[in-house]
Amino acid sequence: MSEQGAAEIPGWTRRPASLAAAVTAELVQRVVRGTYAPGTTLPPEPVLCETFSVSRTVIREAVKVLQEKGLVRVRQGAGTTVTPMAQWNMLDELVLAAAVAGDESLAILDDLVVTRRLLESDMAQVAARTADQAVLDRLRALVDRMDELVGDTATYEEHDRLFHDTIMQASGNRIARGVVRSLESQVLGSAGYHGRSGRDMCKASNKGHRRIFERIAAHDGAGAAQAMFTHITEAWLVRRGEAGDPGRLKR
Repeated sequence: MSEQGAAEIPGWTRRPASLAAAVTAELVQRVVRGTYAPGTTLPPEPVLCETFSVSRTVIREAVKVLQEKGLVRVRQGAGTTVTPMAQWNMLDELVLAAAVAGDESLAILDDLVVTRRLLESDMAQVAARTADQAVLDRLRALVDRMDELVGDTATYEEHDRLFHDTIMQASGNRIARGVVRSLESQVLGSAGYHGRSGRDMCKASNKGHRRIFERIAAHDGAGAAQAMFTHITEAWLVRRGEAGDPGRLKR
């Protein structure tokens, strides 16, 4: 990219305490948004130094982190090339956040929900086999309390997350729970993920929770897995609205 081309990119207007981290975050945004498209090279170091008003050391540190995230490939004499999307680490916090922010079709969130659905369905199946009376009592209390909270969306959603986390913990699968919690924590602030909400939606959502609880309480693993699969799918279809094509959710 020429210096003239670099000048057309929105200016660098901040100079935070951690320059390398901030430059990294901005470069991630520009790569994921397509400002620096796959197959193209990043501007040379002098141009990036001028763009961000930082030293070569800061730029080199930021580019090294981009390489670790799979966004670029550095080759001596060939510059720094943006890699194909298939090589990006989509579980990385910065990469995922940038992808979600620019995803008007909601395809990234659809994929996230499919991943969550797969893992939570399996964990619900295991929980139906392993949950003791204390877990069942906690799930029942949460479902009953959510019936009372349908008019208080924020508090309802807190209990919703507790319900799902109780099941995940009961499954004993720390890796699957960690993946789900990590993914959700990275998109909880996204308007696209929250979508529409309200009293009627909370009531419908809690019917799904109660079906899951009843199948777990009956020690019906297959039924619990299906109830979780259906609940996560239906709740997301309601929240996501009509953007893009929800066909990615079909199985």
